[in-house]
Amino acid sequence: MATTIPHGAHTEDDEALMLAVVRELVRQRVAPRAAEIDESGEFPMDLKQLFAENDLLGIPIPTEYGGLGGSFLTYVKVVEEIAKACATSSLIVAVQELGMLPILIGGSEEQKRRYLPKLASGEWMCAYALTESTSGSDAAGSMRTRAERRGDSYVLDGTKIWITHGSIADVICVFAVTDPSQGPRGISAFIVEKGSEGFQVGKKERKMGIRGSPTVELHFNNCVVPAANLLGAEGEGFKIAMKVLDKSRPGIAAQALGIAAGALDYATEYAKERVAFGKPIGQHQGVGFMLADMKTEVEAARLLLYEAARRCDTNDPEVTLWAALAKLKCGDVAMAVTTDAVQVLGGFGYSAEYPVERMMRDAKITQIYEGTQQIQRLVIARNLVGKGGKGTTA
Repeated sequence: MATTIPHGAHTEDDEALMLAVVRELVRQRVAPRAAEIDESGEFPMDLKQLFAENDLLGIPIPTEYGGLGGSFLTYVKVVEEIAKACATSSLIVAVQELGMLPILIGGSEEQKRRYLPKLASGEWMCAYALTESTSGSDAAGSMRTRAERRGDSYVLDGTKIWITHGSIADVICVFAVTDPSQGPRGISAFIVEKGSEGFQVGKKERKMGIRGSPTVELHFNNCVVPAANLLGAEGEGFKIAMKVLDKSRPGIAAQALGIAAGALDYATEYAKERVAFGKPIGQHQGVGFMLADMKTEVEAARLLLYEAARRCDTNDPEVTLWAALAKLKCGDVAMAVTTDAVQVLGGFGYSAEYPVERMMRDAKITQIYEGTQQIQRLVIARNLVGKGGKGTTA
């Protein structure tokens, strides 16, 4: 089954058609695989192919580069729908967007035409390599990976960690220091293709959640990259990285929202059927009030996320603030709602035979990657009152 949504369409009817198709795909193909994917820890290549066949990997990529030309609002709604059943599978769509954004934002016309069509079709997978062992939240100040210009090439040396889909990616956008004396302005961005000389995939992490999504180390040992693969100009890498996060954080917020919504749906149905003291437990005030609070938080988070996505679509000047607001709220809601869902199910919630314990484990990462909740609060605060400096008071 493939979508019939026209490329480049932005009407509400087109979006509704796509979401109806996605819900059916999730019901038939994704949900039945979710527990198995979590148990095996294997990347669901069959679902990647399914999403590619239904145009879900190129939603925000313009039609001239082979994408669907859809809105970011449509994109986050698709991620949300998939994450209701399987957080791992939602990352197939979200990380494809994350990995292609540096090319879409900072790439030349030649780079866009070379890479984006294959990423939009799913022929190629991509990844985003920013984090290092010494530079997590402090991505600019502690980056150690270096890139040195040698003739018509750059030579990269260093290691990146926590790289989602790094082991299955055909194209990786890598950030490295080209001028250590310039701080953040000395960081540049590069497109590295799988098979490049000096490039090697390292260990795969064993994780609490999103187990079917490979998270790996990437090693660059005198890795030769053509100068033509530099994104933008030298020194523009950190600016590109931050612009990427403005538009990728809503994708992670959508994943978090989907996890929370899926857990709420399951807990609600359970509370209707489970009987204690002569009536369904949802009719007992203790449980009913929990469900009411869970529902309120999910809907509040959804409204905030959709507004952030709309601002991405219009390139709103406050998109940095709104992306942080959405990521912060949705991540915290995901953790709280899934924890409460486990509580609603009681002992059954703690059992791997029921999906809410997996949802709870999957939810935690949404408070960590693409900027911790503490970093989101820092971004929000700085947007409100500035960074501070000489002459300011705490």
